[in-house]
Amino acid sequence: MSGVELVIAIDLGGTKLAAAVVDSGGRVLARNKRASARGGVGESAKQIAEAAGVALRDSGVEEIRGVGVIVPGIYRAETGMAWAPNLWGHEEVLLRDELERRLEWPVVIESDRAGYVTGERWLGAARGLDDVVFLAVGTGIGAGIVSGGKLIGGSGGVAGAAGWFALNRERRDIYAQIGCWEAEAAGPALARRSGYASGELAIEAARAGNAEALRAIGETACYMGMGIANIVSLLNPQMVVLGGGLMQAADLFLEPIRRAMLEWAQPVAARQVRIEKTELGEDAGLLGAARLALDNI
Repeated sequence: MSGVELVIAIDLGGTKLAAAVVDSGGRVLARNKRASARGGVGESAKQIAEAAGVALRDSGVEEIRGVGVIVPGIYRAETGMAWAPNLWGHEEVLLRDELERRLEWPVVIESDRAGYVTGERWLGAARGLDDVVFLAVGTGIGAGIVSGGKLIGGSGGVAGAAGWFALNRERRDIYAQIGCWEAEAAGPALARRSGYASGELAIEAARAGNAEALRAIGETACYMGMGIANIVSLLNPQMVVLGGGLMQAADLFLEPIRRAMLEWAQPVAARQVRIEKTELGEDAGLLGAARLALDNI
């Protein structure tokens, strides 16, 4: 493997952790997956170190350059602090210190949004593009942004919290908790509109021709297209890549989303942009974490 560099990639989510050894060509040599640990950032760091060790052992390689880790929330590189309420509550935690204590290699940490868009630019739908937004749509909504070839994190690492877009002047109580766009366009919104227990069940019903489920998908897609129109008008990207659980039903959502975007976005930017489904699926974050490590260690 002369000339090939290797890193360990960690995709830490609110419910699962994936680890892999990845080479500089994007080849996955070994991987493992498990439920995310509970009990604090120390437990998470311990689990990351264990998963990294298993991936390295299974890969059969001896030397790596470092470790790339993405987390479901906000990471502040200047302080090493992370905010991920689905894992560690609403207080920031000293993630970098915990990881450096347990890992024997250099580590790069970023938000999962940054990982998703980096992965898709490297090996996915947005391969080689310099102005891209990755929109993760599942139980929530978040955006990874690359503009002019650079990741956009904002002054406090919060850039990309697109679920907070204001799209309705009649404020509902839930908007204060998760944001207007997320409340109107993520998976739980589809479930609420359709009367089904989950977005997945609503999608099944829509595919079976249920009129109420189809109506709910149309309304949810309209809200989704309106939010994407704001992204297109503000950032003028070459592509918006759609991923996350709701996009497993891209066959039902993509065309109505594209129509709504064209209706609401700045016309020149709307004609230039492409809206595409992720090509990497769940691997977008893992491969993005690897690329971040290769680029920054």
